[in-house]
Order: sequence, then C-alpha cells, then structure tokens
Amino acid sequence: MQELLMGITGLTPQQVIMFVIGGILIYLAIAKDYEPLLLLPIGFGAILTNIPFSSAVGEEGFLTVLLHGGILNELFPILIFIAVGAMCDFTPLLRNPLMMVFGAAAQFGIFATIVIAALLGFDLKEAASIGIIGAADGPTTIYVATKFAQHLLGPLSVAAYSYMSLVPIIQPPVIKLLTTKKERMIRMPYREGKPVSKTVRILFPIVVTVVAGIIAPISVALIGSLMFGNLLREAGVVERLAKAAENELANLVTLLLGITIGSTMEASAFLNLKTLMVMGLGLVAFIFDTAGGVLLAKFLNLFLKEKINPAIGACGISAFPMSARVISKLVLKDDPHNFVIMHAIGANTSGQIGSIIAGGLVLALVPALLG
Repeated sequence: MQELLMGITGLTPQQVIMFVIGGILIYLAIAKDYEPLLLLPIGFGAILTNIPFSSAVGEEGFLTVLLHGGILNELFPILIFIAVGAMCDFTPLLRNPLMMVFGAAAQFGIFATIVIAALLGFDLKEAASIGIIGAADGPTTIYVATKFAQHLLGPLSVAAYSYMSLVPIIQPPVIKLLTTKKERMIRMPYREGKPVSKTVRILFPIVVTVVAGIIAPISVALIGSLMFGNLLREAGVVERLAKAAENELANLVTLLLGITIGSTMEASAFLNLKTLMVMGLGLVAFIFDTAGGVLLAKFLNLFLKEKINPAIGACGISAFPMSARVISKLVLKDDPHNFVIMHAIGANTSGQIGSIIAGGLVLALVPALLG
C-alpha cells in the first residue's frame, strides 16, 4: 500500500509548479503555435521528470540515457545542424553578399549580454552560455551550454526556443523604436542578375567550413555539420540523403532533443532566482541583437548611394525563416508595394552562419580568458 501512495506522498509544491510550467509550454505549442516542434516535447519532458520517483529519469531512465547519449556529448545539436543545412538555400545571400554583414552585426547582443551577465554575478562560463541565447539559435545555445553550464541547460534551452517563437512579438517594437516610417519605406530593388552557378553553390559550404575552421577551430563541429547538410542539398547527386537529412533526421532528432531538454527541468534546479535572471537576460540578448543589425544598416546608409532598409538589419539573427517573414510583413504595412523578402532572406541565412561562428568564438575565447 505504501508503494502505491509514495507518488502522492512524495509530491512537492515545487513539482506541482513544474507540472504547470510544462502545461504552459504545451499550451503555447498547441494553442499559440509557438515553436510547437520543440516546446511541446520540452513541456512533456518537464512533466515526466518531475513526477516523484519517475522511472523516466535516473540511472536507468530513458531520458537520462538520452541526455548522456545525445545532449551532453553534443550529438543531437550536431545532427540538427546537418538537418538545418539541408534546408538552407544560400542563393539569396550569394546574390547579395552585402547581407553577410548583418549576420555579423546581429551577434552584438551575444557579447553585450555576456558583459551584463558577468556584472550581475554570473561566472564567465555561465555568462557566455546566457549570451548565446541572443544568437536565436537553439542548437548553438545547447551546444555551448553543454560545454560551459550544464546546470543551466534547462532554462537556457527554454529561453532560447521561447524567444525564437516570439520573434513576431519582440522584433517589430525594437525596429519601430530605432527607425522612422520613412526609413522603413526605403525600397531596395532586387536584381536577379546572373544565376548563381552550381559550382559556386557547391564551393560555398566547403570554403566557409575551411575559413571558419581556421579562424575558430573549435567551431568546426558546428559550422562543418551545417555546411555538410548544405553540401548534400547542393551536390545534386545524393538527393535521398539530402531529403533524409531535411525530413526524417530533422524530425527524429527534434523529437528526442525536445523531450530530453525537458528532462533537465527538475524543480530543484529550475525554480530559483537564477532561472528568472537567465530568462530576463535572454530577452535582453534578443533585443540587442535586433538593435545591432538595425543600427548597422542606419550607419551604412550614411555612405551608400542605394540605401538599405534598416529593418533588414534585424534579419541577421538565426531565426530562419521566421525573422525574414516578420520583417517583410512589417515593411509591407508601411508600404504595401515594398517587397524586401529576398533581401531579408539573404540577411537571415547569413545569420545562420554568423550565429555559429559567434558560438565558436565564444567557445574559443572564454577558456583563453580564464587561462
């Protein structure tokens, strides 16, 4: 009889709160369509791990096995990057290479937030893990967290994917605050020009991998997996592998990644002031990243004859293709005949690369600074 009641007697108020948090994540996924592919399994994983004496966690629990076999050894994030690479079309970026600068500028929030987090009392590794939320790139956040702050993996992952889903809510007010309506009405004619040759599309992932790898060798796993997926897409001779990476691999790893991340949201580790600070600083990082891209575009306009719509700068984050769609709709509200979607996609795809390189730089610089 005692064994039948131990679940009830062992239940704590903190675990009940985590049930509610898990339920909220599931609600947001289903009712609001906020990153449902990840928030739904994360929410359910949080419920599973907080059931008293849950057999899903622990030495023989399947979620703990997945945690050690897929998250802590960085396998799942790497596989996700292969899938993302297979989905990415870098052609708009190759047609307008200027958009690459926004992929770099939009990483400003990462380093600004690292400084702020350090000033608030987080150690440098924790601060770096928090700052990476600004990349708007869940797998990169998870990858850096497994290296620097495994104890914050739950809140970091929830913050990263929650704010990615809130791009339509976060970015427009920041852009409107930093730009005038006249600036948002700047038209950028899109010139098709010559088609990007297959040779260039094949060489691009190879060259990016080599260059980024030489600059930051620790980023090779991240950038290499992304570019390998893209090479599968562009090669044209391994269509089955490209489709498998884009569909089956992406779906399976996303499912396992989400529910495993949810299992790290144990009440005793999640319900504390540090978690609230992580969530707040993640929002700061997102806002600073958006502002960084917009302000760079405004600065470049001081020197360019053909002006850039500053809203495009906000697309330099890695939330692809959501950010491009959001900014395109925002611009169309001010001018129904101003179509900037192709420029926005170019900047957005550059953000995919920029966020990974930024993650690699953080991974390289933090140990060096700590000696």
